[in-house]
Amino acid sequence: MAGFWRSYQALMAKRPWTVQIVTAGSLVGVGDVISQQLIEQRGLTNHSVKRTAKMMSIGFCFVGPVVGGWYKLLDRLVTGGTKRAALKKMLIDQVCFAPCFLAAFLGISGTLNGLTGEENVAKLKREVFEVGVAQQITPLPATELPHHVGDWGSIPGLGDCAALQSINDYMDALISNYYLWPAVQIANFYFIPLHHRLAVVQVVAVVWNSYLSWKANKV
Repeated sequence: MAGFWRSYQALMAKRPWTVQIVTAGSLVGVGDVISQQLIEQRGLTNHSVKRTAKMMSIGFCFVGPVVGGWYKLLDRLVTGGTKRAALKKMLIDQVCFAPCFLAAFLGISGTLNGLTGEENVAKLKREVFEVGVAQQITPLPATELPHHVGDWGSIPGLGDCAALQSINDYMDALISNYYLWPAVQIANFYFIPLHHRLAVVQVVAVVWNSYLSWKANKV
């Protein structure tokens, strides 16, 4: 283990950006494997390799570059290594970055799962239901939608709609984010050097990635 860590440190020193992205993508993939095997209990024979590959591609192309770049920008916006600076970084990260990141993550996941832009908006916002996901649903204007989500099943064809089953995906993920990440990020910003922050976050995020993978792929 010590030898692996030394090799990782050496690679990080030579190619920090590449190593951070590869680490992020790999750990997003690990999160999806955990999601399928432990949360969904699919078993090895029913494991979706295609889904794991899609989640890893999001890790490589989106999570790694975006989060790594964000940490660099945040270090420029808030300088210093004091507790006060770490608290400021955590607040900016959680108030400004986390909501946008989660929306983008779920949107990209939805797109890779075949949802259109409109269906992604419906999946995230749920304010106007204008698309059919599980069935062909007659579009209804917002004024004709029932006021309570629990009554939406009365709309013809909506009872089996996959989007309705995950109506609170975004808010659920955001609230769950606030249970976990503020404390992690304060410690990360205060104790961890910039070039290791993405790796530390992604190690902690193996559990979080499992949750996000389940949330993003829930039908």
